[in-house]
Amino acid sequence: MDARSIFTAERMKTVRRGRAVVARNSLIKRVLVVDIGGTSVKILATGHQTHRSFPSGPKMTPKEMVSGVKKLAADWACDAVSIGYPGPVLRGRPIAEPRNLGRGWVGFDFAGAFGRPVKVINDAAMQALGSYRGGKMLFLGLGTGLGSTMIVDGIVEPMELGHLPYKKGTYEDYVGRAGLERYGKRKWRRHVADVVTRLIAALEPDETVIGGGNVGKLAALPPHVRTGDNANAFRGGFRLWPEAKPHTATRSKRRT
Repeated sequence: MDARSIFTAERMKTVRRGRAVVARNSLIKRVLVVDIGGTSVKILATGHQTHRSFPSGPKMTPKEMVSGVKKLAADWACDAVSIGYPGPVLRGRPIAEPRNLGRGWVGFDFAGAFGRPVKVINDAAMQALGSYRGGKMLFLGLGTGLGSTMIVDGIVEPMELGHLPYKKGTYEDYVGRAGLERYGKRKWRRHVADVVTRLIAALEPDETVIGGGNVGKLAALPPHVRTGDNANAFRGGFRLWPEAKPHTATRSKRRT
């Protein structure tokens, strides 16, 4: 076979692979978004307005998570799954075990377990993506820990700022759930204000979004800061599959 024939054959293979990707993507119309937290797992699917949830906790394994999601979403149809994971993610895979859940997450086959294409992203990054409006945005999630993500001109960069040294511990120790319980709401608010001010000064974003389950406990926001919404996590999960129709939640329904 001459060089021209080899080139033609390789080009045809590339075209076929491209067509296969387009064909697979064209089949993805309905997305199931799974937002994994330290206290609960929330889910929402395309075509539905009310998200559902079930408790998680420090012993929950990925197999238990998948089982709970399948049970809760048994009457929802989906072609693909988005997962917001509470820990660092690299190339769509968790690279460290979560601090507030069980073990077995690193190396787990999510696509095989769900039987669907799956995209995994850091949970704060997923909510940040759903909150993004443009420019350079810093997202901080006040929940069990401190989630953090930067988005610059549409490029998402998850970070682990919560683990950086602060006072006698880390940022997360003071503004996460443990800090809220240890110091009380008044001191916790002061710590949050100080941490947010420090991070804004260091990173110089165009705007900052504070989300997470504890954002509602803040009395006031610093300048150029807006409040996020937990529903933005679902919006971010849908945005991971641009070929699917966007959707957002309006109400919640908790199941045990």
